[in-house]
Amino acid sequence: MPQVSMWAGLRNLEVEQLDWYHGDLSRHMAEALLMANAEDGSYLLRSSATRVGEYSLSVKCKDSVKHFQIGWDGKQYQFGMGVFQSLQEFVEHFANQPLIGGESGNWVILLRHPYPRQVMEPPVYDQVGMSMHWESGKTEDDLRAETRAPSIASKEGYLTKQGFNFKSWKTRWFVLKGNEMKYFRARLDTDALRVLDLNTCTGVAPDFTQNKSNCFSLTFPGRTFYMYANTQEEANEWMKLLKWKLEHKGQ
Repeated sequence: MPQVSMWAGLRNLEVEQLDWYHGDLSRHMAEALLMANAEDGSYLLRSSATRVGEYSLSVKCKDSVKHFQIGWDGKQYQFGMGVFQSLQEFVEHFANQPLIGGESGNWVILLRHPYPRQVMEPPVYDQVGMSMHWESGKTEDDLRAETRAPSIASKEGYLTKQGFNFKSWKTRWFVLKGNEMKYFRARLDTDALRVLDLNTCTGVAPDFTQNKSNCFSLTFPGRTFYMYANTQEEANEWMKLLKWKLEHKGQ
């Protein structure tokens, strides 16, 4: 076996054995997972989307997720000016030596909590309303290890909702996170008009009674909420994720 192939084989074997390696998980999905349910210092490894054979390390840091490029020269890993014989060596190093970023070093990260890939989640992730930044090792700018993971998939976007008293339709900004669905008067508002507890929701289904395209309903004791999306595809995504949440209450 040629030496380069031998090193590559050993590298692949090592990576696959890491329970915090998430394969081809996208940058967006990594951000959604870490922001929704991870502590500061939680991290996961994924294959680089821009450099074949290299990796990206995604790390939760305060109100954002930082992404670091980890290079591979055929024999060892490269990160900034440092080289490491294994990814475990890399993690152990930065568990004690913080990663420092920003023009003035205004944020630091210690790698504390590996985020395992054995997380049961539906394949539906949409925009996460947080500021995310691409970082690399060369330039500036856990999940707790539980057997049953909480519901962490998130989605947000505009839906048009029917009012309760006057039955008028108004567009609101909806945020679905965990087992709560909040809606706001505008996207940048911080105070929700209402918070719907999905633990008390009894059903979600397409609706054809309101003469609105792309409409669906959420049923709660005492009230059914009607809302519609801009497209049928978007409505289907909302319903798919909501149904998944209802099927996994308490997990």
